[in-house]
Amino acid sequence: MALPLEDYALIGNTETAALVGRDGSIDWMCAPRFDSPAAFAALLGQLDNGRWLICPTTQDPPDARAERRYRGDTLILETRFRTATGQVALVDFMPMAERGQHAELIRLVIGEAGSVDMRMELAPRFDYGHSIPWMRRSADRPSAVAGPLSATLIAAPPVTVTNNRWHAQFTVAAGCREIFHLAWHPSDAPPPPARDAQQCLAETEEFWGSWAARCSYHGRWRDPVLRSLITLKALTHRQTGGIVAAPTTSLPETIGGTRNWDYRYCWLRDSTFTLFALLSSGYREEAEAWREWLLRSVAGQPSQLQIMYGLAGERRLEEHPLPWLDGYEGSHPVRTGNDAHRQSQLDIFGEVMDSLYVARKSGVEAEAEAWEVQKAFLDFLEGHWREPDEGIWEVRGGARMFTHSRVMAWVAMDRAVKTVERMGQTGPVERWRRLRSRIRNDVLQHGYDSEQGTFVQYYGGSELDAALLLIPLVGFLPANDPRVVRTVKAIEQRLTTDGLVRRYVDDPELEGLPPGDSAFIACSFWLIDNLAMQGRGDEAYANFHRLLDLRNDVGLLSEEYDVDRRRLVGNFPQAFSHVALINSAHNLDMAAGPAMQRSAA
Repeated sequence: MALPLEDYALIGNTETAALVGRDGSIDWMCAPRFDSPAAFAALLGQLDNGRWLICPTTQDPPDARAERRYRGDTLILETRFRTATGQVALVDFMPMAERGQHAELIRLVIGEAGSVDMRMELAPRFDYGHSIPWMRRSADRPSAVAGPLSATLIAAPPVTVTNNRWHAQFTVAAGCREIFHLAWHPSDAPPPPARDAQQCLAETEEFWGSWAARCSYHGRWRDPVLRSLITLKALTHRQTGGIVAAPTTSLPETIGGTRNWDYRYCWLRDSTFTLFALLSSGYREEAEAWREWLLRSVAGQPSQLQIMYGLAGERRLEEHPLPWLDGYEGSHPVRTGNDAHRQSQLDIFGEVMDSLYVARKSGVEAEAEAWEVQKAFLDFLEGHWREPDEGIWEVRGGARMFTHSRVMAWVAMDRAVKTVERMGQTGPVERWRRLRSRIRNDVLQHGYDSEQGTFVQYYGGSELDAALLLIPLVGFLPANDPRVVRTVKAIEQRLTTDGLVRRYVDDPELEGLPPGDSAFIACSFWLIDNLAMQGRGDEAYANFHRLLDLRNDVGLLSEEYDVDRRRLVGNFPQAFSHVALINSAHNLDMAAGPAMQRSAA
């Protein structure tokens, strides 16, 4: 059975990633890309769906205890096992690979005190744990082959094959080490040449250390901010600049529930928040790469704009169940692909316009043709902003007139006007000004319930939505506007528990899904931003520290938090949660943090 999400740590090479359990088992990894079929899928099924375990032979308390940490400001994981006979360190990392050719995973077992009997069990499985490979033993290294993919292992201890798994038993004494080096590569190509593990370790440490040293944030929360930035970098695809929402699929929003989605794709909605997080922390090169990914992905007809794309801008992300996997703690179905890519969500036009405006404002210039693409988007939005859509939360119960979508349509027109006014671009600015005013008045008339004194989730409704917290963050209204103040208060009263904010009240008719929404971590940071902007600093700080306490022992956050079970849920680690943490830290540290900059755009 898979571990609680809190017990996993992330390693990666900016092309793919793996989740390493506190028990020394790697239970999830896709190779060679984030969105490739998983080669280890025990996280979503059984042990025989693929994993790689290295641990003391006796690992049950009180005989063994595990502590772990990242080595400095890197993505090199150190797990220490202390047993009755000694102590060993398990060092896990992924060297940087040549572009898309292969993925490598190196595990070092280092004796630190006494001697410890260890065991290794490696069950490579391909196609999300469905394909049991042909296990072969060559002269120098064992290999596993199934269809287009192959895995080869270099290991000093003798390796045997039993039940389609590799096994090894060995003892590590103080001052000694054992090296295990696993590489994935196309089955019709030779394996990558053997590399010196110590050199790979030094190069990997240098890469992450040098990258972390570029961080310009030196505020009071530098450690959690830097760890979040490193996590964001780990979820960035080196070749394309795309940033996946998470390295996992189908980790449930509620344990035992059906809201299990594939998040190994890139959402346009995250773009402005991500740009602020990168630019305000000193990572201009990554911001430029993300901007370029955005432009390539959205190029084409405005009517075909999607809410999400693949790593290279792929558009066909059809959803498929994987019935042979039981799901994380029995939460099924397990899915690959995401049918939400077909939805109409008008807010993304505002996100794209806002992102490109922020980039230009920060000196990250786009080619001249980018403005032509934006003007085509505005022409399309002008004729469609009144249409219902599925909204920011990708509901599957039918389209509505979501207030947030109309607010973001206003953002699109507002940023267009300001791009002309402040940045020298040309366009029908008077027409855009009139349309901006018309959309604003429409939202104030239909998206605001004067009887209860708050904005509402959708026109004609009465329920709240955490997306309404974005109204002051995008500059639609000031944070101290009485309507905003009352809306924030209502969200605190009706959607918030101990500073943790749910997206909305469960509504099966609206969602088209069974109930099961947990507190959404990014929304909880948005509440902090609102409190800070309203001058409620003490409450903002208190909530921020509550959210920092939700991180696991190595500083990682998932998408959501189950308040009743007191555990992380949803795909893990979640880029959007870490982006929100970074931006809120800046907002609390500076009067000109991202929220203030965006609201004063």
